[in-house]
Amino acid sequence: MMPTMPEFLLDHSLPALFLLSFCASTLVPLGSEWLLVLLLLEGSNPASTVAVATLGNSLGSWTTYLVGFWGGDWLTRKVLRITRQQQQRAEVWFRSFGSWSLLLAWLPLVGDPLCLVSGALKTPFLRFVLLVSCGKGLRYLTLAVLTLRGAQVLS
Repeated sequence: MMPTMPEFLLDHSLPALFLLSFCASTLVPLGSEWLLVLLLLEGSNPASTVAVATLGNSLGSWTTYLVGFWGGDWLTRKVLRITRQQQQRAEVWFRSFGSWSLLLAWLPLVGDPLCLVSGALKTPFLRFVLLVSCGKGLRYLTLAVLTLRGAQVLS
């Protein structure tokens, strides 16, 4: 008998979280937070779970940065599905707040375009990696702490 999707994801917990986190920050409009919460509630190691989600999501953003750095309109529009309006909004944020706006690269709708614009504007890669990874790591860490505290209160 075929396992259900949740059973499959739990059986392959960290690799599935890595892949889902990566895809969520690149090509596929998915969220990875739900799987992180599920794995934590199922007893996964919090440090490993947060680290894997952060790494996967960060690597996805690095890919988007590289598309902005080297890619063209076809990759931006067809592969990443970032509209001109999303890209223009990200450019306004980026020009207003500079590279510090990359701490918010985890936000829906504006995060991927921010990474793309950062690449197109040739932000130094090390600065990009540090800011994006810190922002995404803090998001997953906050979610993990809230999940575990909430589980303690309910038990």
